[in-house]
Amino acid sequence: MLFKTANLSQLNEFDEIIDVRTPAEFVEDHIPGAINCPVLTNEERITVGTLYKQVSPFEARKLGAALVARNIAQHLETSFHDRPKTWKPLIYCWRGGQRSGAMSIIFAQVGWLTHKLEGGYKAYRRDVLAQLETLPQCFSYKVICGPTGSGKSRLLEALAQTNHQVLDLERLAQHRGSVLGRLPDQPQPAQKWFDSTLLQRLQQLDLSRPVYVEAESKKIGSIALPITLFDAMHASLCLKLDVPLAVRVAGLLEDYRHYVDNPELFIDHLKPLVKYHGAKQMEAWSEMIRGGQLDAMVAELLQLHYDPSYLRAITGHYAQLGKAERVTLDDLSQDALKKIAQAR
Repeated sequence: MLFKTANLSQLNEFDEIIDVRTPAEFVEDHIPGAINCPVLTNEERITVGTLYKQVSPFEARKLGAALVARNIAQHLETSFHDRPKTWKPLIYCWRGGQRSGAMSIIFAQVGWLTHKLEGGYKAYRRDVLAQLETLPQCFSYKVICGPTGSGKSRLLEALAQTNHQVLDLERLAQHRGSVLGRLPDQPQPAQKWFDSTLLQRLQQLDLSRPVYVEAESKKIGSIALPITLFDAMHASLCLKLDVPLAVRVAGLLEDYRHYVDNPELFIDHLKPLVKYHGAKQMEAWSEMIRGGQLDAMVAELLQLHYDPSYLRAITGHYAQLGKAERVTLDDLSQDALKKIAQAR
């Protein structure tokens, strides 16, 4: 064999990790830090697959070989034209088969110390899931609890800025965790990519130090949390934030400025709540939003929907909530929260 194989324990031994799967496969998930240099485009892979099923495997392989050779040549002339002779790449595809094998053979012929990942992406994905079944239980968490608008995410950010260990699940999921939690112009990642980035973050944490995390539901938008992490959070120490309603309302209007600036978007994203509160209440809230009565509307939304939902979600689930350390806040400014974080 002109190239060597490597396993997942050797990922840190290479100068570059190259994912040769299609851009669509790469976007869904990939080894963190890998670059995408596809040997078949999204469209080419479909064409070859169709030919394989409808004509013959031989004709599909013949076309596939021509396309792969052409694409590898282009990568050599562009992405890798300046790599030195001592460069040591790791290459992988879906199963560690033909696509990564083709590039590995050519790279090895050039003279680079080329390795192909044994088992490919599928082996990597199995390893991610296996680690997420055990690693989350190894940490000591401090779960920040409090009703919507109490500054949980803001405090988490302040803790991170003062060198505390933080696991920001909403940042990883790119969602604020409620019916209004979608971020403007920022879609959520695929579940598989969330899993990869979550595992990467957990591997960066120090097991001997506590990890601050915000209380979450089983799902953050469309993203599901590993059950092991969810269970570990429920068994952990809690930090409970007590914040006056008016302060919460003001903070939410700051954090959700995109709804303040776009009332119709706000109204549209509230529509899923009609099944809980009825059309009459939804129309009343819509009128308040269009009339600029945002403070009053948000206060009502908290009291009638979010606060009861929070109590249902948290009561009985967090075993140590009754012993939670309470922090009373009447100021959610960055400076005020930084002082709280520095005192911990």
